[in-house]
Amino acid sequence: MLAEADFSMSTLLSPQNLAMAQRPRAKRGTYFVQTWGCQMNEEDSEQMGLYLEQIGFERASSMLEAQIILLNTCSVRKKPEDKAFSMLGELAPLKQSKKDLLIGVCGCMAQLRADEIRRRAPHVDFVVGTGQVATIPGLVEEILQKRRFQKRLELPERKGAIVEEIPQRNVGREPKLKSFVPIQYGCDKFCTFCIVPTTRGRERSRPTADILEEVSALATQGTKEVTLLGQTVNSYGKNMPEGKVPFSELLWKLGEIEGLERIRYTSPYPRDFKTDVIEAIRDCPKVMEHCHMPLQGGDDVLLKRMKRLYTVEGFYKIVEELRAAIPQISITTDIIVGFPGETDEEFEGTLDVVRNVRFDGAYMFIYSPRPGTPAAEMEQVPQAVKKERLARLIELQNSITCEINASLVGQEFEVLVEGPSPKNKAVLQGYSREFRMMHFGGDVAKGLIVRVRATESHQWGLFGELIS
Repeated sequence: MLAEADFSMSTLLSPQNLAMAQRPRAKRGTYFVQTWGCQMNEEDSEQMGLYLEQIGFERASSMLEAQIILLNTCSVRKKPEDKAFSMLGELAPLKQSKKDLLIGVCGCMAQLRADEIRRRAPHVDFVVGTGQVATIPGLVEEILQKRRFQKRLELPERKGAIVEEIPQRNVGREPKLKSFVPIQYGCDKFCTFCIVPTTRGRERSRPTADILEEVSALATQGTKEVTLLGQTVNSYGKNMPEGKVPFSELLWKLGEIEGLERIRYTSPYPRDFKTDVIEAIRDCPKVMEHCHMPLQGGDDVLLKRMKRLYTVEGFYKIVEELRAAIPQISITTDIIVGFPGETDEEFEGTLDVVRNVRFDGAYMFIYSPRPGTPAAEMEQVPQAVKKERLARLIELQNSITCEINASLVGQEFEVLVEGPSPKNKAVLQGYSREFRMMHFGGDVAKGLIVRVRATESHQWGLFGELIS
């Protein structure tokens, strides 16, 4: 999920815009954060902005107006890295014409490729890794005084089984209807395709009391829905000084917070999906009936090469238990196509799982080698084969999604109103409990929970009519 720039980079080179960028600013200055990547990166970007605001900087509407530009990068695939390096090249003339501009590179690519960033973009003032977001204000102050390149890449250590160092978050956040709340950092699974354990470190769970305090504050400010973030979110609660706190217990505690209406989470790991979590989804009214559970591949040999610690049969069993306990639950997934060594038989196995499970939706990707991971050293599948397989998978999944959505016409859904649709201001939009996008007419306020009857289906969701 990439947050794209809202302007053409070529505009940076025009004399008019360069002149505008050099105009004096009110107060201390302004900042702009450009984000690529997942929800955790979006949340990190919000934290960066809050830290800069604490030392007197205000958010700018574009890069051209900013005194500080932060690029918060992603390394899960090659494409966002290429975009970040391209943008760094485009920023060089702006830096040259605007001498007081500070440029920082943050996030996963910064953690992995700091030296390369410094070599390819010498106009960058500082590089900050994923575990050092809180140091950004101090770095800015230091660079403003000394004008010397700075780098902070240290990741918090985990000594033995107990976590002793958890990043402290800035919780003075803007009121929002829906908010992301990290409950866990890093990962201990070490899948052969994944760079996250390197970029974000070992798995570390936030103290339960800190999470409850943050969500309570958000609910007081008007947040109706939170999405709990973690690389393997349902393994939350291990290795904490206060003792193990199961993920299901956290869900129940959050469900008691007054004003909070909805709880979502992403992404759970199949092997860690236990009965107590299924019961919490079934029985806690504020936990939504949607589960995004990454499959990645549909063949046991393929899963073993990926170092995914479950089998196809085990995945089927979890799906069966979820649907038996919560018949209305929607299940979405992630699937990688063209993993190293993937045979025709293994790919057909993935198609079979998709046919059998009938996911409500899926994020489907061509495998992208990540330097430093075991899979990058394995035998690669030709790009043409990857593309052909991806096209087949997308066609299959889209047909299933359309069939499921069509079967829902006539049913009623509980929807959190998010406001007018960006594409049609005359139509309201919002997600159902099952994470189905609903578009409907009516005159109701943002933030209300309403009942909507589905009247028409399409690939991306449902059209409906307001009934209450």
